[in-house]
Amino acid sequence: MKFATLAATAVALAASAAANAQEAQPSTNVTLYGIADAYVQIADGAAKLSRVQSGGLSGSRFGIRVTEDLGGGLRALAVLESGVNLDDGTNGQNAFWGRQSYVGISSSSLGSLTLGRQYGSIYNLSSDFSEFSNVSTGASTAVIGGFGGYEPVRGGSTYSATGNGGPARVNNSVKYESPTFAGFKAGALWGFGETTGSTNDQRIGDIYARYSGYGFDAMVSFVDDKQDLTQQDVRTTSGAVGYTYGDWHGTAGIISVNDRSAVDADGHGFWVGGDYRFGQQLVRAQYVQNKAKNVNEGKTQAFGVGYQYDLSKRTNLYTAVTRFKNDGDTYANRWASAVPAGLTTADDRNITEFTAGIRHSF
Repeated sequence: MKFATLAATAVALAASAAANAQEAQPSTNVTLYGIADAYVQIADGAAKLSRVQSGGLSGSRFGIRVTEDLGGGLRALAVLESGVNLDDGTNGQNAFWGRQSYVGISSSSLGSLTLGRQYGSIYNLSSDFSEFSNVSTGASTAVIGGFGGYEPVRGGSTYSATGNGGPARVNNSVKYESPTFAGFKAGALWGFGETTGSTNDQRIGDIYARYSGYGFDAMVSFVDDKQDLTQQDVRTTSGAVGYTYGDWHGTAGIISVNDRSAVDADGHGFWVGGDYRFGQQLVRAQYVQNKAKNVNEGKTQAFGVGYQYDLSKRTNLYTAVTRFKNDGDTYANRWASAVPAGLTTADDRNITEFTAGIRHSF
């Protein structure tokens, strides 16, 4: 009986000590999350193409998100996120933690400061305000770009300051984002070029502002990407707006590229779209246009309609049909992903695309 009493007392003391230790230490939350998204794609151009691809509604990924409550409205945070190509198991951005990898600190009254590889404003603007996001399927904002090899949405390797993913994701970056005041917030990002003897070479500067309220959502962005050694300086100005009324939702946006180098590969693109939800079903449509200024007839137009059925909050079935009309030469041909060799020719540049897939979030 005495032994049972002592044992019960020991368990109670241990539980009390553990509770006190938890109260004394800041609370930490670690979340494992991800998206698995794959689809069948059939394209009909000068030739036909059928294949399985990854990321029709959202890029496939898995990630780890860590937050620690430091008290007084202060939090430490970190994100490690890896892109995955479900069709062949490779990394989505040619780097293991290629989607995002950053650490920082945030305050409810002062905003957040983060360091690492992070989304630039163009990524959020072209994704949050697009019916087909900036993925590689449908009439998506990924159609916009390709001016002189500089791709403001999908990114490219022209500027090593941005590395894999272009200005959509910025390496070696410091990012500040303000708290939200009456629906407004703003942010700034600086990507260090890390070039000895030149603070201006291979660097990227990014500022943006956003307002959300009364059914409206609007965002403006300015990005300056510069290389001194090669005399390249590309400035991208973007703006987008969305409006929700009941089950209806509409979006529109524009991206304008000013190439200040000798190549002068300017261009602009815009999109407008909308969707309607009824129960577990969603229908969407979007028109996208891309125009390279200094390319003869360098214009691409895309119109797509899509349907989505939500099996649950986490699992969705989807399909879409999109028509891509390429008016320019080979240089100006666009698709929502890279155009495979042989899919278009000089005499037959247009593409009709059909997709059907499934997305699961966890």
